[in-house]
Amino acid sequence: MSAPLALTIAGRGPLIINIPHAGTALSPGLAERLSPGARQLPDTDWHLPFLYHFAAYCGATLIAATHSRYVVDLNRDREGRPLYDGDPDPGLCPLLQFDGAPVYRPGCEPTVAEIDSRRARWWDPYHDELAQRVADTRARCGHVVLLDAHSVRRELPGRFPGRLPDFSLATRDGQACAPALQAEVETVLAATGGGIASNQRFKGGYTTVRYGQPDQGLHALQLELAQDCYLDDSDPACWTPGHPQAQAIGPVLRRLIDTLIAWKP
Repeated sequence: MSAPLALTIAGRGPLIINIPHAGTALSPGLAERLSPGARQLPDTDWHLPFLYHFAAYCGATLIAATHSRYVVDLNRDREGRPLYDGDPDPGLCPLLQFDGAPVYRPGCEPTVAEIDSRRARWWDPYHDELAQRVADTRARCGHVVLLDAHSVRRELPGRFPGRLPDFSLATRDGQACAPALQAEVETVLAATGGGIASNQRFKGGYTTVRYGQPDQGLHALQLELAQDCYLDDSDPACWTPGHPQAQAIGPVLRRLIDTLIAWKP
């Protein structure tokens, strides 16, 4: 039996947590076409549905993709247009790992027809589900706060110079949410002392662009959490919610979620 497209927990509050890159399932036959390094799924946003699971008890809606971003990148434009100038790997189905190594073995890259098929099979229904959750939440609560939750390795020499801070917040340079909401989130995250950067190396992907319409009651933020804040990044697949680093970051995420749920425009 194939994996479902997404795991969803419906809440009654204004907050939706979208987790597009934590999936590890692959479409049939794909593993054999991946390069040896890519088969380890190194660019996964490991275990985030479990890290944020408590938010469901707070009234948030959670929606998390089950399939790997190597199947289709759900935080890309439907046509796979570049996210920003100089994007090293535009396209809906990634061809490069974050370190610049190929995703596919030579000659095994997806064709245009296959990309179209993946779009119809995974991208379209996932975003239909997310759009429906956003519409239902706005009708029920009057506004929506959408947190696009991601995690990232602290060092990505193939993509970014230096080291990333604990938290990288992206709001499309302040256009995707109310300034007051961004300020509250920055205050919560800055209090940890671990470092926060807003709209620097990350500006926000497709989901932030699509749903960041504060004048329509839709407030979107993308948060990249450095993975070594909650796991041992030398062996990221081996993890439990009881991991000491996860226990340490938990109260910070709880304050963040409480802030997002309580905020009103």
